[in-house]
Amino acid sequence: MDSPKTGFTSIDEYIATFPAEIQAILQAVRATVKDAAPDATEKISYQMPTFYLHGNLVHFAAFKNHIGFYPTPTGVEAFQERLSQFKGAKGSVQFPLDQPMRKQPDQAAHQDADERMQDAQFHQRRQQRRIGR
Repeated sequence: MDSPKTGFTSIDEYIATFPAEIQAILQAVRATVKDAAPDATEKISYQMPTFYLHGNLVHFAAFKNHIGFYPTPTGVEAFQERLSQFKGAKGSVQFPLDQPMRKQPDQAAHQDADERMQDAQFHQRRQQRRIGR
């Protein structure tokens, strides 16, 4: 079910190319990321919905049999135990379309994500200062 169109200019445009049941899942993923990272901005990068906060924070996309979720590798590491049931790699997770997705992260996951984002932002600002010298 790869999206047939390329050249998207917004997440809404990307999501609109899928059937209603896939659109609902993509909107749920979008809402969850927005809730976890309210200061992140939306954009399209690599032809995928992307949230940006001092660099790309997370990408996600719909495929024939799964939703691909592409956080930073440390994001996958942080939730390795919980994500072990899903196919994935160092910087990706595949959520099968035939299995329900948890729509709301629990409080511990939220706190961990917040701490990791703050840590990543600190390191990115430090790196930017080094480059600017």
